[in-house]
Amino acid sequence: MLQILKPRKLLTYLCLSSLSLFSSPVMAAESVLGVVKSVENTPQWEEITTRLNQIGVNYCVVETKNWRQEIDLGSISVLLLPSVGSFNGSQTVALEQWMNKGGKVIVTGPTANLSPPSIRERLRSLFGAYWAYPLASPTTLELSANTPSQWNGRTLLENTFMGAAVIPTDNNGQTAANWIVESNPPAAIVTDNSTVLGWRWGSNAVADASLDTAWLQASLNRYGISTYGRFTPENQDTEEKPCRPEIVPQNESQPFIPGWELENNPSPESRFDSLGNNGFALQEKETMIQELEGLIGRFETTLLTADARASQINSSTSELINQLISQGSQNSSKSATKQVSDSTYPQAHKALEKAKTQFQQFLESIEQGRYSQAKRQWLAARNTLWDDYPTDRQVATSEIRAIWLDRGTIVKARSERDLVKLFDRLEKAGINAVFFETVNSGYTIHPSKIAPQQNPLVRGWDPLEVAVKLAHERNMELHAWVWTFAAVNQRHNVILNLPEDDLGPVLSRYPDWAITDKKGDRFHYTSGKAFLDPANPGVRRYLTLLLEEIATRYDVDGIHLDYIRYPFQSPTGEYTYGYGLASRQEFEKLTGVDPVEINYGGSLWNQWTGFRLKQIDNFVASVSQRLKQKRPDLILSTAVFPIPRQERINKIQQHWEEWVREEWIDMLVPMTYALDTEQLKTLTRPLLEDFSEGKALLLPGIRLLNVPDVVAVDQMQLLRGMSAEGYALFAAENFRPSLAEIFNRLQGNLETISSEPLPHRQPFRSTQVRYRSLKQEWNYLISNHQIEMDEQVLKTWGRQADDLSVAFQQLAENPSPRNFLAAQSSLSAFRRQFPSWMEQNKTINTYQAQVWENRLETLTRLLNYGENRILSANK
Repeated sequence: MLQILKPRKLLTYLCLSSLSLFSSPVMAAESVLGVVKSVENTPQWEEITTRLNQIGVNYCVVETKNWRQEIDLGSISVLLLPSVGSFNGSQTVALEQWMNKGGKVIVTGPTANLSPPSIRERLRSLFGAYWAYPLASPTTLELSANTPSQWNGRTLLENTFMGAAVIPTDNNGQTAANWIVESNPPAAIVTDNSTVLGWRWGSNAVADASLDTAWLQASLNRYGISTYGRFTPENQDTEEKPCRPEIVPQNESQPFIPGWELENNPSPESRFDSLGNNGFALQEKETMIQELEGLIGRFETTLLTADARASQINSSTSELINQLISQGSQNSSKSATKQVSDSTYPQAHKALEKAKTQFQQFLESIEQGRYSQAKRQWLAARNTLWDDYPTDRQVATSEIRAIWLDRGTIVKARSERDLVKLFDRLEKAGINAVFFETVNSGYTIHPSKIAPQQNPLVRGWDPLEVAVKLAHERNMELHAWVWTFAAVNQRHNVILNLPEDDLGPVLSRYPDWAITDKKGDRFHYTSGKAFLDPANPGVRRYLTLLLEEIATRYDVDGIHLDYIRYPFQSPTGEYTYGYGLASRQEFEKLTGVDPVEINYGGSLWNQWTGFRLKQIDNFVASVSQRLKQKRPDLILSTAVFPIPRQERINKIQQHWEEWVREEWIDMLVPMTYALDTEQLKTLTRPLLEDFSEGKALLLPGIRLLNVPDVVAVDQMQLLRGMSAEGYALFAAENFRPSLAEIFNRLQGNLETISSEPLPHRQPFRSTQVRYRSLKQEWNYLISNHQIEMDEQVLKTWGRQADDLSVAFQQLAENPSPRNFLAAQSSLSAFRRQFPSWMEQNKTINTYQAQVWENRLETLTRLLNYGENRILSANK
C-alpha cells in the first residue's frame, strides 16, 4: 500500500506546482486530452475519471468499440491510454497517422499486451517503450537524473507501490524514473511523443490517486498543457463526451486494411500482475491458469530428464518390465515418496509438490472471489518453481545449440586473444554452432576481394579466419552471418563517425542499386536502413560472388542469410518500398506500368507484390544452387520473421515456406523473440506445420535481452519439449555470465559435446541418441514404479520400444534404404499406438505424454531429413 504523504510534503508540492501557471499555457475550454475507454479498463473507469476530474482537465472519451479511424480522435492533441490491452489493425493505423501529425500519447499499464503479436510490436515501436514484466512486491519509485527538468522537485511523483519494468524501444527514449530494486529497471520512460508509465494508472488497488494525478499533471505539462491550480468538486456531475460526437454514417469510406490486421487474438502475456479487488475477465483467468500449468509441466519434464540422465538406466525396457512384473509390484502407493528419495533432486521434487499445492489454492481463491489472495498464491507458485528450477545437471540431447555472435562483440574483442576467451565461454556453455556476423551494413568483417571495404573497426586482422579456427578447435561449427539486402545502417554510420545518411561502401559506388520508397527516399522510415534492389542483376551478381568468396576462401560450415527480404512496409500503403531503377524497368516491361504509379489496393498491386516476392525467391534458389555446387557440405540457413504468411508477404515479401518446400535451405531460424515462455510457444507452434516433411530443420530464436535467466532456461526447455531440432540465442552481447554458468551445468559437458551428433550432419545418429534419451526416461519411471497399465499392454510397449531402438541403431550404423524403411515402419507403428498406451497409463500426466509425442514426431522429421539429405545424395 502507498504511504500517506504528510501535509507539509503535499503543501510543498502544491507550491512548486503552482509556479507552472506562470510559465505554461493554460488549457483552453476545448478538449485537448482524449482518454481511451476499453474492455480492460472499464472496471476501473470510475477511479480513472475521478482522477481526471480532480485535476479539472477538459477531456473527451474514445471508446475502443467505436474507434476505427483517425477522425474518431477528434481535435485532441494528447491521448491517454490507461491499460488498454487490445488494439486491432484499423485502430493501430489510425493512431499511427494521428501521431505522425504531432499527436502525443501517455501510455500506462500493459497497454497493447493483449493485441496480436504484429500489432503489439508495431505499437511498442510507436510508443518508444513497453510494459515488460511486473515487479514481485511493492517497490519505491524514484526520479532519475534524466527526468524532464520541469519535474525536478516534485516529491509527490515518488512513492512505494506495485509496478512493472518498462523497456525502451527507441534510442531517443530517456528513463525518467527507476524502481529502487536490483538492476534499477525503468519505471517511466519519455520520448518526444510519448510518456510511458510502468503501473496501472487509475486503479486504487495499485497506487493512491494523489500519485496518479501528480504524474498525469506532470505528463500533460511536458506537452504545454497546464492544469495545476484547477479544482472540480467531487460531487459535481460531469457528463462524458465523445471525442468525435457526431455519428459516423454506415456508408462512410473506411481505409482498406488487409485481413491479417483485423485479427485480435490475445497474446499469452502474463496476467498475474493485473489482479485487483474486483476480479478479472474469464480470458485473463484462463491465461493465468495456462501459464502456470505450462510452467509446472516444463519443470516436471525437465526434472524427469535430469533424474533419468543421472540414473544411467540403459538396459532393455522389456527386461525392466518383466523384472517389475515378476516382483509383483505395480503398486504406486509409495511411488511419489520413492521418486523423491531416489532422485538426485529431492529439493526440486519438494518444490514441485509445493507449487502444485499453491496452484490448487490459487484456483480455490478465484472461485471464492478472494482475488488479492489468489494473486499472492499465483506469484508464490511461480517463484517456488523459478527458485528451484532444475539447472544443475545435464538435460541436453543431440540438438543444434546456436548463438548469433554480433559485430559489436567481435569489435570489442580486438584480437585473437580476446576471441579465444569468448569461444572458451561458448564451449563451456555447450554452444555447438556460431552465427558469426560477417557482413554488416555493407562492410565485411574480413579483408575481401569482392566487397569494397572491410569494417574499419577491425582493420589489421581477420576475425573470420580466427573464428573458424577457434570454433573447429572446440568441435563447434562456424556459420557466416550475412546481411543480404540491407546495405546501410544509420546507427552504424554514427558509430563510424560518418554522416547519418552516408550510403556506405556499396551504395556510394553504385547508388542505382538501392531501392527507395515512392518519394525516392533510400532510408527506411523507422529502421534507418537502406536496402539493395533484389531485381538488379548487378546486385545479385555482387552478393553471389561475395557469398562464394566466403564459402571457398574460408572453411566455414555454413552461410546464414539475414535481411533476406524487403524493408517493412505499412499496411495502408503509405510507406512502400522496392522502387529501385531495375525493379521499375523490369516491372514496366511486364505490365506496361511503372510501379510508382500503382496505388495500394489497386488492380495491379498484388502483381507488384508478387513481382517483389519472386525476386527474393529467385535469389535464394540461385545462391543455394551455386553454393552447393562449390561446397556440397555447406549448410544454408536463413533468419526469418515468424509472423503469419500473408502478413509477411504483404509487408516484407518473405515467403520462406517456398524455400523449405523446394529444399533451397537446410535450416530455418525464425526470430521467435518473446519475453515470456507462453508467448514463445504461441509464436513457434504454427511454424511446425511447415516442417512435417523434414525438408529443413527448425531452430526457433530466443532473445536474451531483458529476459531473466530462469525464463531463458524455461524457454529453452519449452523448445526441447516441442518438435524443434534446436534453438538459436540472440545474441552474444547479452549472454550474461550468470546465464553462461547455468548453461555450463545444463549442457556444457565437454565430453558429450565432442561426441554428440549434430542433427543436420548426422540425422540418423541424432535420431538414435534422441530416442535413447526417451527410453532412459521410460526406464527410470518403470524402475521407480511410476508406470501403471495393464501387464500385457505394458509388455507390448516394452517390446516395441526395444525393437525401435534396434532399428534406429542399425540405421545409424548402416544408413541404407532398407534400414531406413525398417526404422520408418517401426517408428510409424510405435507412434500409432503410443497415444492409447498413454491413455491407459494412470500416473503420467497429459503434459508429459504430449512432450513425448512431440519428441517422437521430431524423430520422424529427422528420418525424413536424413532420407532427403543423406540417402538421396548417395543414389
